[in-house]
Order: sequence, then structure tokens, then C-alpha cells
Amino acid sequence: MRIVIAEDDPLLREGLALLLRAESLDVVATTDNPEDFLAAIDAHEPDVAIVDVRMPPTHTDEGIAAAVEARRRRPELAVLVLSAYVEHAFATELLSGGAAGLGYLLKDRVGRVAQFLDALHRVADGGTAVDPDVVTQLLTRTRRPDNTLSRLSPRERDVLAAMAEGLGNVAIAERLHVTEGAVHKHIRNIFAKLGLAPADRADRRVAAVLRYLQETRD
Repeated sequence: MRIVIAEDDPLLREGLALLLRAESLDVVATTDNPEDFLAAIDAHEPDVAIVDVRMPPTHTDEGIAAAVEARRRRPELAVLVLSAYVEHAFATELLSGGAAGLGYLLKDRVGRVAQFLDALHRVADGGTAVDPDVVTQLLTRTRRPDNTLSRLSPRERDVLAAMAEGLGNVAIAERLHVTEGAVHKHIRNIFAKLGLAPADRADRRVAAVLRYLQETRD
């Protein structure tokens, strides 16, 4: 796995590089600004980019803009975005056009090495990884009493929250201590209650998670 890191904090940038190289992963470049990041994408053609949301010069959304441009240049590029805190608009945008090979983690997740590496590999394999703390904060925000999520049972909400993290059915079953068959049943119920007509399963799964994120934001 070839990786480019874009992070302006030198301690975090070099710490990430050391961690990944210790795992026998190939960190081909580390950068601290959007321009050098995009140049590294062109020069090294990596499999995965790890990108900070806020980068110079304004420390607003330069990292996101650079990640979008990198995916435009290399549509197959997997991107794992790091943020110091929950940015609800981006968490929703993450899934708005399909979320294959995309992840969004809070920076303190990097210190939980096993979880960070699991998210990195999941994204590299074409999956989705949304930080559990992001999902929790979205879940606990005030919601409109008539939203469609109110149709879901508590267990169905648990399943949908796990789906929003990017977990597959087997992992959801293990987390909730239920059978995989029970997870399939809950997901079918979620699709029905959210009015998602039968179609490609992956598309309905993304649509369900997007609905979840949209209705749990401000």
C-alpha cells in the first residue's frame, strides 16, 4: 500500500509516517500544504492519501479541497481525512456522492492504533470509515419530532449507527451480539421504514446512512 500524508503539524505528520512504516506500509511522501500534496499525488500515484481537513494558508477547508482535487485526478485514490473535531457538514458530504474509499476520523483516533489501522485498511479496500465519535455526536443532537428516523426501533437505530461508521454486517453482528441473520433483518426493516425501494444493496446502504447523517445534523 503506497501512502501520501498531508498534515501541517510536524509531530503528527512524522508520527503517522513512523507508525505506518513500522506496519510495513510504504509512505512515499509527507507534505504540509495542499500544493505539495497534489504534486506528490501526481508524482507517486499512491493508493491512499491521509489528509488534514485544515491546512495552510487559511486553515479552513484547504485539505478538503485538495482531497477533492486529488480524487478528480485519481478517481481510484482512497482518502482518509483527519479532523481535530466534528465538522457535521463534511461528515454528511462524505457520503453524498457515494463513499467508496473514503474515511473521516478524529485525530485522537490515531492514538488508538488498532482502530486507526483498521479504518485505513477499510478505506484502502474501497470501504467507508466514519469515526464512531462523529456518529455518536450526530445521534445525540436535537432532532425534529417528525423525522423519518423516528420510525426506527432502538435496535434498528443501533444498526444504522454502526452502518454509518462503515461497518459490514458481520462486524455489526459482533458489536451488537446478535446473529448476522438478525442484522440482515434489521437492515431490511431500515430500508423499508426509510422508503428506500429495492435496488442495488450497496446504493441503498449508502442512501440510508446519508439520510441518517442529514437528519441528525443542525
